[in-house]
Amino acid sequence: MSEHLQQLFASARDALRPILPKRLRGLPVVPVVRLAGVIGFSTPLKPGLTLATIARALERAFSMRTARAVALLINSPGGSPVQSHLIYRRIRQLAAENTRPVIAFAEDVAASGGYMIACAADEIFCDPSSIVGSIGVVGGSFGFPKLMDRLGVERRLYVSGEHKAMLDPFLPENPEDVERLKALQRDIHQGFIELVKRSRGARLKGPEKTLFSGEYWTGGRAIELGLADGIGDLRATLRERFGDDVITPLIAPARGWFGRVQPGVIGSDVSGLPRATGLGEEIISAIEARALWARYGL
Repeated sequence: MSEHLQQLFASARDALRPILPKRLRGLPVVPVVRLAGVIGFSTPLKPGLTLATIARALERAFSMRTARAVALLINSPGGSPVQSHLIYRRIRQLAAENTRPVIAFAEDVAASGGYMIACAADEIFCDPSSIVGSIGVVGGSFGFPKLMDRLGVERRLYVSGEHKAMLDPFLPENPEDVERLKALQRDIHQGFIELVKRSRGARLKGPEKTLFSGEYWTGGRAIELGLADGIGDLRATLRERFGDDVITPLIAPARGWFGRVQPGVIGSDVSGLPRATGLGEEIISAIEARALWARYGL
């Protein structure tokens, strides 16, 4: 193309730029994906944060041809270690396939599984008061054997397999079953530790006994320990890095009727038919989610 034609195209582009949509003006674009809520706690009426609910939004964000990077806005106290890891892996796969840097921003909490997802980013920013860390595994239950005795209720359980009824809440606790559960937790915890080491590398500071104890810290202390890279909010940080004209479209999950998030495979049984839900299930899910947030004073 001759220099004269290049000048004509440039002049035409400059003339049309004010009336074009922002995304067509050649301005830097950083799509934002919000990852908020308890991970894996889902009911048909209230889908939680799972790979199924967020996969489409992630794919849309990473596939934007003009994207300079992808930003993750994280606010989660954790939840399912499996769903946390699945989301982490999908982010890393998409980042590699599309050659996109990833920047994570922690809001109130990026703890436990929420922090695992944050580790999928190349950089992690947080607020001075953000809660960051909690690299550990927790499990809990209730036991009702004494209540059963008082009520005169007899537990009748028929199983095939020596450990099929392990940690049944209506039977007395068996120390051997507890040790088996703790062994599983140790395996999951070790995998979490290795993931953080791979992601953060030489940026980690402080003794491993402290870093991987399950403890959590405010944003400033998390930076000192190498669990985060800096203090900053999404808007200011992206403007500083990509310019004041940077466009940050929020890539929301697909929604169905009545504005609900499309749950994907959540809310159906193995046959693919909708799974019924009761008030009791909704209440228990809400209590469990509330308990996770409460661990961090929220």
